Amino acid sequence: MTASLKALGMCVSVVCLSFASTAIAQVDVPSGANTMRPVIRGRKAAVSSMKAEATDAARRILEEGGNAFDAAVGGQAALAVTDFPANGVGSDAVVLLYQAREGKVFSVNAEPRAPKLATIEWYEKNNGGKLPISDGLLSGGLPGVVDAWYILLDRWGTMSFEQVLQPAIELAENGFPLSEGRAGMIASSKKILKYPSTVQIYLQNGQPPKAGEIFKNPDLARTLRKLVEAEKASQTKGRHEALKAARDRFYKGDIAHEMAAFSEANGGLFRFEDFAEYNAKVEIPVSINYHGYRVYKNPSASQGPTELIALNLLEGYDLKGLGHNSADFIHTNVEAMKLAMADREKFLGDMDFVTIPYQGLLSKEYAQERRKLIDPAKASLELRPGSPEKFTSDASPLDRPVHTVLDGEASHEGDTSYIAVVDKDRNTVSFEPSLHSAFGTGVVMGGTGVIFNCRGDYYSLIRGEANALEPGKRPRSTLQSTLVLKDGQPFMITGSPGGDDQVMRTMQTLVNVIDFGMNIQQAIEASRWATRSFPASPFPHTMVPGDLELEDRIPETTQKELIDRGHKLHMRPPWSMGSNAGIIMDAKTGVLSAGADPRVEAYAWAW
Repeated sequence: MTASLKALGMCVSVVCLSFASTAIAQVDVPSGANTMRPVIRGRKAAVSSMKAEATDAARRILEEGGNAFDAAVGGQAALAVTDFPANGVGSDAVVLLYQAREGKVFSVNAEPRAPKLATIEWYEKNNGGKLPISDGLLSGGLPGVVDAWYILLDRWGTMSFEQVLQPAIELAENGFPLSEGRAGMIASSKKILKYPSTVQIYLQNGQPPKAGEIFKNPDLARTLRKLVEAEKASQTKGRHEALKAARDRFYKGDIAHEMAAFSEANGGLFRFEDFAEYNAKVEIPVSINYHGYRVYKNPSASQGPTELIALNLLEGYDLKGLGHNSADFIHTNVEAMKLAMADREKFLGDMDFVTIPYQGLLSKEYAQERRKLIDPAKASLELRPGSPEKFTSDASPLDRPVHTVLDGEASHEGDTSYIAVVDKDRNTVSFEPSLHSAFGTGVVMGGTGVIFNCRGDYYSLIRGEANALEPGKRPRSTLQSTLVLKDGQPFMITGSPGGDDQVMRTMQTLVNVIDFGMNIQQAIEASRWATRSFPASPFPHTMVPGDLELEDRIPETTQKELIDRGHKLHMRPPWSMGSNAGIIMDAKTGVLSAGADPRVEAYAWAW
């Protein structure tokens, strides 16, 4: 065990011992309240991720002289090994980053593209007009995370694949002790039992491993070593060509050929050309001003801008005056999110295929008009997209269909991971990788040790919709994270797994910090709400009108008031609705404050 992991363990022990004296029984988290975990503060650098091993890997790379971009790649690669049900080398991803030297924010879109063979007509003819839900290769999406690694290292990083992948290779090759949570995920997954290549890795002795047992993925270690081998073979050509050689071995070399052959042999639609033509993209993010803070989101093939739409609506209210997690506060937030999600459904998608009227969607004038639809005394039950094109230079109406499905059991939640990194120069990375649902497709691709994300079940099969399936098109993903500037300097990064709930989780964290003055840990730990009163991202896109879920730390009086307004209330266990992480940067003092969610296995570190 490394020194930093020992230190992390000591920190956890201290926190656990302090539960008796600092246990939280609060309804919300006022600015002076204790927290389940401490804020971890430092001045040099900070990391927060969903797993201690990933946080340690990123720390290790930073201390070896790497920058935030190097550390984000190495940390996510370690996360891919240790947080394996939620993300992996077969993940898709979105990244928001601040490059200190340029003083600019960038978005990396590493969402999958649909295979050339994947058409609405194919699914109508061969699969009864349905998408398989989070199971099997027909639900799969091309891995984007390796190309995201390449972009981060090549454009902004300083280290090699050999350096940043070493912690992940060690974890995959030598193994690591399983937590109760990860052992439980293997034991409870039924879909992985269908696929011999998956059983071979995750049930090596024919039985699910138990907590504390050492878990290894030697096939994945070999795949990662192949990237390093390709890089070394091209070192004489320079750093750029060496990094590209590693990346190309995955998408254009023997790894791609093996994955494509396995797909074709096992009923998948992926072919070698799909891998060879894949590319992640660097994009200009979208943003709004919220109470003097510039909030950034990924622009294309992401639900992230939904949060910006909702924040514009909420800016017209005195949220602090309403009272944190009061009935008025929760009702207003939920109704704003419903309107934003309706706009998500009609307008957001892959910008290579659809026009997104951001000029109108993110305007304060549009928010002012839409705010009139929020009835302070009554929960809405309908999907009500707006007409933002009226607030653009081209006011032509976007005649785009939207449909609602009230039956089926499409889940609004999902399995994703997250890592946040800030370095000494205040380069900042907010990196969200995912398999979408536990174990993604469930299928290990031959001998690679890689499971693909199952983002292919997000498409619509209704022609003309913003998210309608087309070959080469990226699905509108739930993946998103948040990057915030204050006075032109990085102030905050935060993200959370959670499927459709992600934007609600990051928005609540942001509001807790900006409107209520909470520190990052208080903002993460505060009791939470969510709604499913909009179409779910996975097929068949089920909507649950009027739905409202609350953590059972919200008082009964508030619950009753919300029911009286027409919300269809579902109570969740008191510490169950969240898996957030984040870092706040104080430009005046230079102090970094890192937080991690006690609801899950997330860990923060700063020094």
